[in-house]
Amino acid sequence: MLNTGRATLGLSLLPLASCFRRLLRAPSAEDRKVDGLISDLETMVPQLMREGSVPGVSIVIVRNARVFWRRGFGVKDIATNEPVDDDTAFEAASMSKPVFAYAVMKLCERGVMDLDTPLTKYTTRRFLEGDPRLDLITARHVLSHTSGFQNYRNKTEPLSIHFTPGEKWMYSGEGYSYLQSVVTELVGGRPNPNSCGRFERGLEVCAMEPSIDAYMQTNLLVPFGMSSSGYFWNDRIERHMAHGHLPNGKRQEMGRKPSGASVARYGMAGGLCTTATDYAKFLIELIDPKPADAFRLTEKSRAEMLRPQIRSTAWSDWALGWEVEHTETGDVIRHGGGNPGYACISAASLAHRTGYVIMTNAEDIGYFKFIAKLIGTAPLESLLGNRLHV
Repeated sequence: MLNTGRATLGLSLLPLASCFRRLLRAPSAEDRKVDGLISDLETMVPQLMREGSVPGVSIVIVRNARVFWRRGFGVKDIATNEPVDDDTAFEAASMSKPVFAYAVMKLCERGVMDLDTPLTKYTTRRFLEGDPRLDLITARHVLSHTSGFQNYRNKTEPLSIHFTPGEKWMYSGEGYSYLQSVVTELVGGRPNPNSCGRFERGLEVCAMEPSIDAYMQTNLLVPFGMSSSGYFWNDRIERHMAHGHLPNGKRQEMGRKPSGASVARYGMAGGLCTTATDYAKFLIELIDPKPADAFRLTEKSRAEMLRPQIRSTAWSDWALGWEVEHTETGDVIRHGGGNPGYACISAASLAHRTGYVIMTNAEDIGYFKFIAKLIGTAPLESLLGNRLHV
């Protein structure tokens, strides 16, 4: 979820390879075309930020499975006017889900769990009492949003299973919270009764030790080179974290530094803190995967993760952790996200080895107005080969 502020320009980085190439020969027509498109984008983004009251943005464009262009625009915090740069971290919100899905696929590949075994087989704790359909829910159901759980329980709606698991699609953060609790237990985490918190409808959740953050750092974030990412704030994340801003244009009064209990509740569904560059590294692992190893998926597991599982809209299906949008120029995987004060979006074409990551410290109306206009711009579409549409 996202919002407001003022824009000042940050700094731009082009790949060193491009710089060296141009030192060796005169710019080609393609070079000049790309330079013009980047120039148009750099002019357009601050204008769209002002129209949408978006304080800060970080954008990374991937071409040929490499970071092609990245830039920060605007400010991390309207109170300090500190500019957004390539090191600025944001809340990834629901873009956390595909990262967790990748880790779950690796656990299934290793035989720690199975995509189609009911999750109740792995734990004695019941996420919901009184409904036998809980015993049908599998990791596949959760990752494809077919568990039957609603997005989140709230004051007027208790947690419930709304249909037979696998029967149809309904987006669910609760499903990811359930799967996170099972995975944390499987990798050795145990609740700390001295570090608990209260959440929706009085739900008590305790911090897990070791935390899921430790597992994700060891098994995905560090191996993938995502050194500016985590579910807790280390010194680096805290130093570079953008402050969230609300729909009325004001900054959030309180910071959102996560606790052990909040990570146990929301971490895998929406708790990742990261930079646009780090998230682009994750996208590149899908676009142009390195050989399978202790951390990276085999081609078979990667293909299963990205295979459409169920129709979610008239133009898209849901895979395991990703939406798959069908366009005239090919399929696109994508995922957006919104937390109070933040919003983001990512998309990639595996066939054309292109993608983008856009992260902001703005919420709701301003962000969506900004994104709707930016994604439809000719410069962005042309830089991606007219392959990606959101």
